[in-house]
Amino acid sequence: MQSETFHWISTFLEAQSAELGAATNTQLAYGRDLKDFDAFLARNSLDFATASRSDVESYLVYCDAQGLAKSTRARRLSAIKQLYRFAFEEGLRPENPAIQISGPGQDKRLPKILTVDEVDRLLDAARGSGRNARERLRNVCLMELLYATGMRVTELVGLPISATRGDPRLLLITGKGGKERMVPLSPPARVALAEWLEMRDVMDEEARVQRKPVSRFLFPSRGKSGFLTRHRFYLLIKDFSVAAGVDPAKVTPHTLRHAFATHLLANGADLRAIQTMLGHADVATTEIYTHVLEERLSELVLERHPLAQRGKDRMRDTTTPKGKMPTDQDS
Repeated sequence: MQSETFHWISTFLEAQSAELGAATNTQLAYGRDLKDFDAFLARNSLDFATASRSDVESYLVYCDAQGLAKSTRARRLSAIKQLYRFAFEEGLRPENPAIQISGPGQDKRLPKILTVDEVDRLLDAARGSGRNARERLRNVCLMELLYATGMRVTELVGLPISATRGDPRLLLITGKGGKERMVPLSPPARVALAEWLEMRDVMDEEARVQRKPVSRFLFPSRGKSGFLTRHRFYLLIKDFSVAAGVDPAKVTPHTLRHAFATHLLANGADLRAIQTMLGHADVATTEIYTHVLEERLSELVLERHPLAQRGKDRMRDTTTPKGKMPTDQDS
C-alpha cells in the first residue's frame, strides 16, 4: 500500500512539473500536503484509491480541529482535488471523489504596507551594511532590484547574470511555471546593477585565475543551489530593518513586493500594468492593492469635488448663530 501511495504522489508531481511547469517549491508543498492526507487515511485503514467524498470531508474537518489556518486548509484541499483530477484522467480511479467539495475559502487580508519613507530608510540601511564593499554593493543591488521590479524573492535570488547584461532598461524575469515577463528598471536600480556587475566581473576573473568555476547567477553563493538562498536574504532584510529603525515585523522580501505595487498604484499606474509586472495570472489577485486607490480617490473627492466643498460651506452656515451676521472672518 505504501508503494502504491508513493506511485500516486510521484506520478502526479512529475506530471505537474512536465505539463504545468510547477516550481520546485510548489511541488514540495503538494508533496507535504498529500503525505499528510495519506497519513490520515492510513489511520482509518484507507488509501488514495479507496477514499470517498466523505473521507475527504472528514479530513478537512480534522484539519480544522487541528487549528490550521483557512489558507492552509484551502491549499491542502487544492492539492487533493488536483491529485484526484489527475487520477481520474489517468484512469487510476473511475470517479473523482473531491470534485464537488467546496473549500473553506481564504480571508482576504490586506498586505502589510511600507511607506515610501520606510523603503528609503531600508535602502539607506543596505548602503551602509556588509563587512566590505563587495557585500555592500550586493545588498544595495538586491534591495534596489526588488523594490524596482516587485519580483518574488525566488525570482530575485535565482536571477541569472545573463538576464542583466547590457545596461538593460527592461529586465527579463522567469516566474512561476517558467513564464517570462519584462519589467522596466528604475534609474537607481540600473546604477546599483551596473556597480554590482563590475564587482561580479572582478569575482569571475578571480575565479578563473584560481581555476574555479564561474557562477551563472547574479547573486552567487557557495551553497548547494549556487545562489543566495531565500532564507539568507530574509535574514539580511531583517538586519536592514533594525538598522533603519523600521519595525522588523513589517519587513520581509514580500512586503517590498507589496510596496512596489501599492506605491505604483497610489501614483496612478494602471492595474493591468501592475498585474503584468508582478506576474499575476489573474487580475483578481492584483485587485487586493486597490484599497490604496480607493483611499486616494476618496481623499480626492472629499477635498476637490465642488459638491463636497459646497457641503462644507453649508455646514459652516448652519453653525453660524441665529441673529448674527457672518463677518469676513466667518466667510
